[in-house]
Amino acid sequence: MRVLRAEASARDAVARTKDEAAEIAERAREKARDLRLATDRRIGALRAAFDIRCAAEVAALETEAAALGASHDLTPSEVSRIDRAVIALAAALTGGHP
Repeated sequence: MRVLRAEASARDAVARTKDEAAEIAERAREKARDLRLATDRRIGALRAAFDIRCAAEVAALETEAAALGASHDLTPSEVSRIDRAVIALAAALTGGHP
């Protein structure tokens, strides 16, 4: 009888251990799901912030490109400076003889 009780007690202990292991595994799966959801939300927020920052930088670059592509009418002073620079360059290239 003592052997049968010990055997029954051992079976009960094994069953309790299996139940505890199943509960531990389920809690671990739940924590993993929660972590995945939190990570997905964080990644989504980072991507959105990145997209906003990129859009702003692209807009700034497009504005700068448009400004650089605009024509500029030279002032008489600028034309005069360019003429003097051309004459000086010609003299330097020809040994001082324009």
